This record gives sequence, C-alpha cells and structure tokens, in this order.
Amino acid sequence: MQCTLMNKNTPIIDLQIDHDSSAITKVLKVYDLNYLPVGIEKRAGLPNRRDLNEWWQGRSIPASRLGILEALEYLEMFDTKQLLMKCFGLSLSDQYWMKPADMELSWTKVNFFENSFSEDVGNALFGQPLGKEADLMSPCNTSDGWLRKKWKIINGKRCLIKGGSAPYMQEPLNEVFATKLLECMGMDNHVSYGLLWEEQIPYSICENFITTNTELVSAVSINKSLKKRSQYSAYEHFLRACDSLGIPGIHKFLDQMLVFDYLMANTDRHFGNFGAVRNVETLEWMGPAPIFDSGTSLWHNILTSRIQPLAEVDTKPFCTNETKQLSLITDFTWIPFEKLKNLHQELYNIFIQSPYLDEQRCCALSQAFQERMTNLQYLAAHRKK
Repeated sequence: MQCTLMNKNTPIIDLQIDHDSSAITKVLKVYDLNYLPVGIEKRAGLPNRRDLNEWWQGRSIPASRLGILEALEYLEMFDTKQLLMKCFGLSLSDQYWMKPADMELSWTKVNFFENSFSEDVGNALFGQPLGKEADLMSPCNTSDGWLRKKWKIINGKRCLIKGGSAPYMQEPLNEVFATKLLECMGMDNHVSYGLLWEEQIPYSICENFITTNTELVSAVSINKSLKKRSQYSAYEHFLRACDSLGIPGIHKFLDQMLVFDYLMANTDRHFGNFGAVRNVETLEWMGPAPIFDSGTSLWHNILTSRIQPLAEVDTKPFCTNETKQLSLITDFTWIPFEKLKNLHQELYNIFIQSPYLDEQRCCALSQAFQERMTNLQYLAAHRKK
C-alpha cells in the first residue's frame, strides 16, 4: 500500500506500508522533512526507516492494554497494529496521518478534532460486545497506555474516559485528587479530571488539551532528538535535548512535576506521559505539556496494611531511587504549604465515595499523603539552609 505521511495538510514523505504487518517497508519520495515527527533521525536526506517504524507502530494500542484480547476478538482483528490504517493513523494527540495514494482525502474531512467518529472500538475496549459490523474509524485505535480508555464526544468536546484496575479501581479517584492537589499548588499547567460513575464503577474523564493546531510531543521523542552522551545523566540529557529544540520553561516545570509526583507517590511518570506542545503550522514550541496521567500513584495496588508513607517507592523517569530524584529539584520556595495542610481531608472525602475502598483504606491513604506532605516541608526547609 502506497501512502503519504501527512502533518495536517503538509505532505512529508511517500512510503510503502505492508498490508499485513502495517510495517513501513520503503521510503519512496521526500517532500518536507522539517515536519517529520520529532526524534526520527535523518540520514543522507532520508528519514531512518527503523525510527519511522518505531514511531508508526508505536501509535497502536499496546498489547498490555487490559482486556485487549477480548476487544480484538469483538473487532475480528488479530493484532492492534491492524487498526492503524483503519483510521489512517489519525489521533487526538497530534495531526499526523497516512493518506492512501488511491484515495481522495483531506485532513479537513477525516480529522477527529472536527469530525465525528465511531464509538465501536472504544466500547469494545471496555468489554462491550458489538451487535453489528464494527465501524473502525476511531481515535481509540491510536490510544496509548495499559488501562482501559476510550474517546467520546460529549457536548461537542473530545473527552477521554479511563478506568481503573482491580482490586481497588483507585486510579480514577487518584486523577481527581491530583487535580485538586495541582490547583492548590498553583500549577495551572495541568489537565483537570472529573469522576464518572457507570454501574458503580469509577472512571476518570477529561477534555483533550490538544487542538487542531497543536501536537503533543512526548519526552521519549524529545530525548531521541539528541544523541545521548555517556557523561550526562538522564535528567541532564533531557534538559539538553529541550534546550537544543528551543522548548521554553522546562526547568521550572520539571521542579514542579517532581514535587507533585513525590506527594502523589507516583510510580509511573515514564517518558511517555509528559512532554511538550508544539504548533504544527509554525513548528514553534509552546512549552511543557500540562501534567496528565497521574493515576498510577497513591499506593493504588498496594494492600492497605502494607502502605508505608515514607518508604521509598519506585520512581521514574530520571532515577529509580526516590531520594536521588528528589535531589534533582532545585527550588522548593514556590510550594504553598499553607494551602496544602488540609488536603488530606479532601483526599478522604473523594475516596470514601468508592464502594471499592473501605474506611480503613481511605484513612490510611489520607494519613499517608499528610505524612508525605509534612516530610516534603521538612526537606524544603532543610534545603534552604
């Protein structure tokens, strides 16, 4: 299958895609490599095909997604990569898409920001069998992450609905509390999450923060834009990559993100769930992407009796050791501790709503958060001296 990789209305390259594997087998023609996805290496005026394939096939739903085998059975597919061309690779996180050579299509007519899309794939991903032949034109085909999630248009807005994991189904409530915490910290650059209940099961819901003129560029891609030298740590390399691309405001943002993740005991701030936002028309960097995807936190899968507030948790993205990652923070003076002192009660009030969380667990989580906040205040005071 011959296609043109497009960035919104801009043709980038013509290429050949294998119908069965969805792999890019050949680059046929180059139009404008300036609009390539960030992080794809260019050699002798051509994009690296291995990098292209890693980016392209990385757009598919991961094989680790909860319930994915059942969903593929409903959709009569054997691999999530088969879904990519069913929606031309379109996403609600950027403006890249594949235009088949034998089809007269335009971004205006097919993009998901301005056009409706099918809910069949999203419903299948949530374990809802389909009673008819599925319409596979959906941004859910290119959604990342391991938790169940689906895109839905609500009152004209593109919203992401995401579930939790057994036994506590806690991740959606974590997102709601994270929103409250970020607001109290004065961090405006974040995604706001609400809580949606269906048959007593909690789901988080948020509006898309990417528009028709912007794209989310992950820290993974930013890192790949610059060759890493052995003398630099992961943190130093990321800052150097941001500087080389001209992304503003990163240093302050990382301080804020690392403080927030410590308070949330976040164990999964990997390079795929933070990054920067770029204008797809001008290619100008707008700054760090808002904080999002913080559900894998607050001891979400730990037995209540084993919650240890001040014990080190596994950390990402720069260090696996929490103490070392905290040492990367250069400034604590901005933290409004006075506004945070009663947040543990807010956590309790949010979590006690769930039938999956008993009184004992809600109290333990509330106390654990309070202890982390008190410890952070001590660390901040000590760092000033």
